[in-house]
Amino acid sequence: MSYKTCPDWPALMELAPDCQFKHMTLRDAQLPFDVVGRLAELSLDETEICCDADRHVFNAAHTDPTAVSALAGTHWFEVNEWATSGPGSGTSSHAA
Repeated sequence: MSYKTCPDWPALMELAPDCQFKHMTLRDAQLPFDVVGRLAELSLDETEICCDADRHVFNAAHTDPTAVSALAGTHWFEVNEWATSGPGSGTSSHAA
């Protein structure tokens, strides 16, 4: 397993201060079975997702578009949705 902190973490912290975004493989993210079934053309061991896997929040800008589409309608949130209308919408920013 190799996780890398997202290089856009300062901007992501402004949007979702409680999340820690890491780049990891789709397999390491432990996506739901129904999502994995929609990713047949992608390598789960080579394709990366930018996410906070514990909170089920992903950054679409750094995630393969096929994976983004597969996550639609699941319990995973895109970071902008998380921050505006999802569970993170009540979280205040650390910005001054």
